[in-house]
Amino acid sequence: MASIESTSPATIAPLPPRSLAARLGMTSVPRDELRRRYTQSGSQFVKIMGADVHYLDEGSGDTIVMIHGFASSLHTWNRVADELKREHRVIRLDLPPFGVTGPLRSSTGEIDTMNLPTYRRFIDTFMQALGIARATLIGNSLGGLISWDYAVRHRDAVERLVLIDSAGFPMKLPIYIDLFNHALVRLSSPWWLPEVIVKSAVRNVYGDSRKIDAVTMRRYVDFFHAEGARTAIGKMVPTLDFKEVDTEALRTLDVPTLVLWGARDRWIPPAHASEFASRIPGAKSVMYPGLGHIPMEEAPERVMTDLRAFLGTPGADVSMDEDSRRAPA
Repeated sequence: MASIESTSPATIAPLPPRSLAARLGMTSVPRDELRRRYTQSGSQFVKIMGADVHYLDEGSGDTIVMIHGFASSLHTWNRVADELKREHRVIRLDLPPFGVTGPLRSSTGEIDTMNLPTYRRFIDTFMQALGIARATLIGNSLGGLISWDYAVRHRDAVERLVLIDSAGFPMKLPIYIDLFNHALVRLSSPWWLPEVIVKSAVRNVYGDSRKIDAVTMRRYVDFFHAEGARTAIGKMVPTLDFKEVDTEALRTLDVPTLVLWGARDRWIPPAHASEFASRIPGAKSVMYPGLGHIPMEEAPERVMTDLRAFLGTPGADVSMDEDSRRAPA
């Protein structure tokens, strides 16, 4: 299987060494520095709910919107997007409070709390602002929840749906997220959160942590230590109650759906893949042995094989045989 090399620059400026204070999380990375370092040649910004939302709009053809997960950014799609944009219009964005976009703020400058109702307003406004009447949605983790919820609410606006290790069903939060349910962590993290904790979380997200390169690791650390990010995450985490999400609404979907999952996902149980596939009529499911929570970043060539087949992209040469593609965790 051929490897996929990204043509998207991972960084604009050379990465300077971090000071001791920065490594301990005692300082924050300024927003203007993040813009210089992590915007790409095609980066654009659109004002949504008062925030300058970072996004990329590349290629032409049928529209695909890609939505990343918790504490991630549009960069997680780099190598997959580079392939898809050859045949499709591919739009990806930095969800608030993550990536270059950062937190939403009130008129007084206070950081807003992100929850599902807020994300609903946000993604609806984003789609309207870009004039997207109909699209295929591809979402990972939190982005998966936002994607399928959008499909439930806007049935005629979704051409196809791809859920990659998607959130939605009741679950125990990963320890690295659950930390922010503790008041002491919420209060102290904006002033002290060592990068070793962030790095440990990133390694935990991958099925094989040896695949993480230094630039990718630094990007995750920089975004987590970004100005306002830890305060926003501290406000957001206590609202993550998946027991209140109406997953029964999945049974009403009438859209071609592909469910992709890493068998070594330590953040959302791989068993949830079958929960999605059994509820969404006609959904196909693929389990990737050895991969973790973000398979499109860890093994983009494997994910692209299935995306090509599902989207009907030239070069597709596999059949979506659910039973034969399943693998044990």
